[in-house]
Amino acid sequence: MKFGGTSVGSIESLLNLRDIVNAEPKPVLVVVSAMGGFTNQLLAMCEQAQQRDISCLDILEAARKRHHDAIDGVVVESMRDEVHATIDRFVDDSLKPYYLALATNPHMPVDEIERMCDAIVAHGEILSSAIVAGMFDDGVPHLSLNYMRTVPDGNGRVLDWEETGRLVKDDFAAMDDGVHVAQGFISRDKDTGDVTNLGRGGSDYTAAILATLLDAEALEIWTDVDGFMTADPRTHPDATVIPQMTYAQAQEMCDAGAKVIYPPTIAPVAMKHIPVWVKNTFNPSAPGTVIIDE
Repeated sequence: MKFGGTSVGSIESLLNLRDIVNAEPKPVLVVVSAMGGFTNQLLAMCEQAQQRDISCLDILEAARKRHHDAIDGVVVESMRDEVHATIDRFVDDSLKPYYLALATNPHMPVDEIERMCDAIVAHGEILSSAIVAGMFDDGVPHLSLNYMRTVPDGNGRVLDWEETGRLVKDDFAAMDDGVHVAQGFISRDKDTGDVTNLGRGGSDYTAAILATLLDAEALEIWTDVDGFMTADPRTHPDATVIPQMTYAQAQEMCDAGAKVIYPPTIAPVAMKHIPVWVKNTFNPSAPGTVIIDE
């Protein structure tokens, strides 16, 4: 079950997520994005820091408060102190030093800046996943940096399926019950160990990779729309939800610009014939769209 930024962006949406997950038979694997808008904030603060503008630290404090407010609103009482401490540790021991390093080292090499910004942006998913794991008495946190591995190619980075598969099997070997929570988007370079990512929208892809490697019964993409639509409802008010599609049809729509699912998501699950459901976190009773072979 993958939940995007809007699905983890507020106390209301997080409570919806909790109810949706609790209705599922266990075990279940929940993959989360950063809280809505936070990835963009992290990147904007990188730009500010490189301009020697330390007002980015004020924005960071506001983001800290946003996460703490969410903890107070949704995390089970027995876990709140621990999750609060986790947020503070990542903010004070990682994010602040990174931003200060960017702001005070005007001659930092470009490749070092890029590595540091990749490490910074990974914190969005790490912080949101700590909150989501703390929402469940049987929550089991996993760290995607421990098993998602990428390698460079001519156009950026690609997943190393062999190494990722081996590490995923080890990390999830005891997944026989409970709510398991992992981060989308983030990964490490197979050889250097540097923090990398699967690209914007990569949380969908992370969920598809894990569903494929773990032979999931289904992949559910929980977002803020009722499913694939016959047209853009913003310009076509009479647009309706498409109840069922083939993998090929869904891939064609994604490639043509439909922003319901990140395009690389379809291929891995199609190879394993795993059905994909697109559902609305804010309207969970809606049937959604199912993507299957025929």
